[in-house]
Amino acid sequence: MKRTNTSISAPFLLSLLLAISFGGCATGSTKHTTSAVDFLYPDTKDPIVTPSVPVLTLPLRLGIAFVPGEGGGNYGSRLFNKGGGSPTDFVLPEKNKQALMQEVANHFKQYSFIKDIQLIPSADLTSGGSFSNLDRIRAVYGVDVIALLSYDQAQFTDEGAASITYWTLIGAYVIPGEKNDTHTMLDAVIYDIKSRKMLFRAPGTSHTKSNATPVNITEQLRTDSEKGFDNAAKDMIINLDEQLARFREKVKENPAEFKVIK
Repeated sequence: MKRTNTSISAPFLLSLLLAISFGGCATGSTKHTTSAVDFLYPDTKDPIVTPSVPVLTLPLRLGIAFVPGEGGGNYGSRLFNKGGGSPTDFVLPEKNKQALMQEVANHFKQYSFIKDIQLIPSADLTSGGSFSNLDRIRAVYGVDVIALLSYDQAQFTDEGAASITYWTLIGAYVIPGEKNDTHTMLDAVIYDIKSRKMLFRAPGTSHTKSNATPVNITEQLRTDSEKGFDNAAKDMIINLDEQLARFREKVKENPAEFKVIK
């Protein structure tokens, strides 16, 4: 019996693998974002609020809250999906928000000029609620100053760009993977509610990369999303320390702009 030669040359095999790995690549993206500016100034036709000189009575009573998105309450993201990828539909759940707020609160507790810290549930803030919403928060929770947290997270996938090749006795077996790229920014703006004066702000950023097969892409993106928020929170807290130190110096150097009562 005549044996048929089924061997494949190395150059042809390499070309085949490259075609499988890079051919037909698709990309996708998902963006989740909330904005403190949209919350405080929902109607650009309204006149800009002119802040008065803040009177800071020490020790301060601080509130911490996530600003809502267009949907308000717990539904706080604008989503943008592009391409043929498999972006996750992850939206920061209330329990995650509470955990991040608690992390910020734990950091603020070390300062003697902070008397009390209240974590404000998302349901108590309405989309475009502006300063009237903060006035209600001030009345209900008895806080003087509030840290408004907002976020912007974009996730990108690139299918086929990270293919996994398994060599077997009968040739190469290629499993297409996906490169995941997650960019996260978590921003804190500190306002004196009564005077409408922004005292300072501190952003935190994170960049997370990972690989996943199509089978577990959604799970991996969700994990990357949570990791991105955690890392951004840590970076934000570092910046909070720096901005707080600058603010305290600013108060000393500009007594006409800030009145402090001890």
